[in-house]
Amino acid sequence: MNTKAFIKNYTMLIALVVVFVLFAVLTGGRLLIPQNLSNLLLQNSYVLIMACGMLLCILTGGNVDLSVGSTVCLVGAVAAQLLSGGLPAAAVIPLCLIIAALIGIWQGFWIGYVHIPPFICTLAGMFLFRGLGRAILGSKTVTINDDTFLDIFASYIRFPGLDDGDVKWSAFMLGCIVALAFIISKVISRSNKRKKGYKQEPLVSECVKTAVIVVLDLLYTWQLAHYRGISVMALWVIAVIIVYAFLTKKVSFGRYFYAVGGNEKAAKLSGIDTKKVYFLAYTSMSLLAGLSGLIVAARIGSVNGDTGSSFEMDAIGACFIGGASAYGGSGNIGGVVVGSILLGGINQGMSIIGLDNNFQYIVKGAVLLVAVIFDVISNRKTGKAG
Repeated sequence: MNTKAFIKNYTMLIALVVVFVLFAVLTGGRLLIPQNLSNLLLQNSYVLIMACGMLLCILTGGNVDLSVGSTVCLVGAVAAQLLSGGLPAAAVIPLCLIIAALIGIWQGFWIGYVHIPPFICTLAGMFLFRGLGRAILGSKTVTINDDTFLDIFASYIRFPGLDDGDVKWSAFMLGCIVALAFIISKVISRSNKRKKGYKQEPLVSECVKTAVIVVLDLLYTWQLAHYRGISVMALWVIAVIIVYAFLTKKVSFGRYFYAVGGNEKAAKLSGIDTKKVYFLAYTSMSLLAGLSGLIVAARIGSVNGDTGSSFEMDAIGACFIGGASAYGGSGNIGGVVVGSILLGGINQGMSIIGLDNNFQYIVKGAVLLVAVIFDVISNRKTGKAG
């Protein structure tokens, strides 16, 4: 693989490294201190989770769900009020996830089976669910004091003996396990592709990519080990990423989302139930938005009528920055993760250096525009653009 092809294939990974190096210099190294790196994950956990679901919507043809921020507000409002009313967390959490799933079923039905345009349907949902959330809160801020609920989403993992000192060794050990699992998965994947005669990436480029990811993983978890270790919130994020990566790569139904986005008519002719694909994409998205609502409520410790504002834009931006095609049919969970971390790193770096909030919006908008322009130009060169 030549240099030009390498840069094109790993643009976002290179951009991620460049952004962190740049802001590390601009912040005098403050971006890379353990506390800030830990906060980077906690503050962007909702983006990482919702972007996985948003990818499925985008894969179906560049469609998005504009209602997820409002779903976060509604689910958070229900959780806060039920917890303040004395209902135990063990009952509140599944009930809130059921509500989120029902929202997804409602929108998935209209989009998949009645063929209401996703933009219009989810735009209506954005207003509807935000209004319901504010009505449930009574236009007030409701505080969450339930320790069990907070521990389930916002506590830190501690292993006696390993984490008693200044260094929380369990965090670094988890990083080593993740790195080893990633390397083994790459070796197995190359072996299977070779046996089946599939085309593979050049060995050198894949080794470089794997090495970069492993080094970043180890450096990050080493820094976490010098703060408070691994948060439970991180485990929720990792679980969602693993499930959706498995769904989109290893499960045949996961490939249907790509097929529908690539050519919906051909997908129908091949026997794919496109209505079901749309239905499940939006049901899944709302379920993850509900989970994000619980996580955000636990992290902040309260919910108000503005909770979740613009969250949908963060999730959409993370997908497109991470390489998802504006035309649908292209994108992967790995790219979404990189896009989410890149966007989060830019946000945190700008906050640390004290950049005016107005300019922060300008920078994020410019980054998103560049990512989409890159996608459009690439598609034209490969003949995918219409």
